[in-house]
Amino acid sequence: MNNELIRPAVLRASIEAELGDLAKAVTLSFDQVVVDVAPANYLAVMLRLRDAQSCRFEILVDLCGVDFSEHGNGVWEGARFAAVSQLLSISLNQRVRVRVFAGDDDFPVLPSVTSIWRSANWYEREAFDLYGIIFEGHDDLRRILTDYGFIGHPFRKDFPLSGHVEMRYDEEQKRVIYQPVTIEPREITPRIIREDQYGGLH
Repeated sequence: MNNELIRPAVLRASIEAELGDLAKAVTLSFDQVVVDVAPANYLAVMLRLRDAQSCRFEILVDLCGVDFSEHGNGVWEGARFAAVSQLLSISLNQRVRVRVFAGDDDFPVLPSVTSIWRSANWYEREAFDLYGIIFEGHDDLRRILTDYGFIGHPFRKDFPLSGHVEMRYDEEQKRVIYQPVTIEPREITPRIIREDQYGGLH
């Protein structure tokens, strides 16, 4: 086993050579290698990152959804939704981040990588639940954190802080019911303490 940490620039060059035209870009961000890939090449890239001798990323550590709609204070002009994966090679002691953007902002769809790493199962369900990203090929894509009757995807930037519905127990019907949100959203401004002796502090 190679216990030496491969320098990011060396790893970047190695991955760039291995993936070739399959990758849109292989860059460095905060000393981590980042691979950007098109949806059509996503599965091929992930398979190569797992199986190539210079890569051997045996473990998918994490996969999350991202909504870029307000990225950079609204100056972002690319696709809105992405899935970002963190891969780890135990045998080569190296990490890589893979980012793939869905082509349709209104109905984001990406291939599932559960056939490559089973650990992607709950991660992809979470990204579906919170961002509405559909993962084609996932054999059990359903909500995992919100309730089954939940409306919308709460981590999208345009989702209201108060949500769309609230639930309560109805004494007459003897069951939990859903109804439109009854609270008015308000902005809470933290109190700024200016008194020198506030709270007995000197």
